[in-house]
Amino acid sequence: MQPARPAAPGWTLSVILLMINLMTTIPSAATRQHIIIVGGGFAGVRAALSLGHQAGLSVTLISATDTFAYFPQLYHAATGGSRAEASIPLVGLLSDTKVKIIVDTINLVDTAAHTVTGASGEVYPYGQLILATGSVTNYFGIPGLDKFSYGIKTIGDAMEFKQHLHDQLIKGHKPELHYVIVGGGPTGIELSSALSEYMERIVALHGVSAPKYRIDLVEAAPRLLPRSSEAHSKRIQERLEKLGVHVMTGAVVEGETVDRLQLKGESITTKTVVWTAGVANNPFFRNNADSFTLAKNGRVEVNEFMEAGPDLYVIGDNAAMPHGGSAETAVADARFVAADIASKLAGGKRKTYRQKTPTSVIPVGNGWAAVEHGKLHVYGYLGWLLRRVGDFIGYTDIESLSRALRVWGLDNKRQDECPICTKATA
Repeated sequence: MQPARPAAPGWTLSVILLMINLMTTIPSAATRQHIIIVGGGFAGVRAALSLGHQAGLSVTLISATDTFAYFPQLYHAATGGSRAEASIPLVGLLSDTKVKIIVDTINLVDTAAHTVTGASGEVYPYGQLILATGSVTNYFGIPGLDKFSYGIKTIGDAMEFKQHLHDQLIKGHKPELHYVIVGGGPTGIELSSALSEYMERIVALHGVSAPKYRIDLVEAAPRLLPRSSEAHSKRIQERLEKLGVHVMTGAVVEGETVDRLQLKGESITTKTVVWTAGVANNPFFRNNADSFTLAKNGRVEVNEFMEAGPDLYVIGDNAAMPHGGSAETAVADARFVAADIASKLAGGKRKTYRQKTPTSVIPVGNGWAAVEHGKLHVYGYLGWLLRRVGDFIGYTDIESLSRALRVWGLDNKRQDECPICTKATA
């Protein structure tokens, strides 16, 4: 008769349990090849395109919408340009890849379990995770702005604003007497200058007798583009004023009601305010703060590989990097991370990353743009041509050459959507 086997010591049981836990939380080799990208903007789409052709990788792009917004042309879509320039279906962009597209909003991340959870309730396991959710509008707690102002951050925002402009002419048979764009950054400058020209066009199309109206560009800082040189800011302001835009600097917004914008020491009677003055990091990161180290501005601290943690990358507007916020930087981030993932999974040597200073090209009315790259400044029609080249490069970053050419060629196509206008639109 064999003696009874003694019970395993407590430490042995603990080791066994630890091994089981590690086996269930550390991704297998196959799982590590599965990449989830969250966000359908420049960074997310470029990362999907770069990874979607690589052998041995499984790539899923999860986006809150089924379209890609080409942000540099949203102001143009809002002022009569072709919608197709600014909004492109994701399925078309990724049709030549093996990338799976899922429309869902990701709310939670569990870095220990290597999963993300969507608003749909679906749980998505990942081996490598790239977060590129973009920024959101920041109203800085100013009362009334979120309820009464228009935005220009999505194609839906742009179309709502454009419809508002037409509705005023249809219902009231006159334009708003006071249009106010808040924010003296690139978007505010682009929109106010385009609006000046667009209003002349649609007032004529509607055949209304227009009273004198005014377009204000309001900026809280002492000058437009406070991060640019004073000479650059001055040149752009001069161009805006030539187009009939009234520039108000040092003007702090304190609130908005249905028919009034309140500034510090002054109020403006208006029902048309467009807010372009502030952005904040996507609240996803604040809601999952235990998984990230957040900088003072709410963006995510990343290392020299754009990692916020093991197998977790944060790129584009979401990363606490010096040049976030531009499409050029987002594309560069995505290309680097795609190469890093491929190198890491293959066991190769990983290169570190340093962002380059992006080039600023701001259209200020049709046929005129301001270019700034370091000490290099270009203005006028040459600047406009450089912007057109930049847009073409931007489209080729996300499209095939033939598709990029087709979309890029829509720049002169008008899409006013005004069936009762007295003259046909082009």
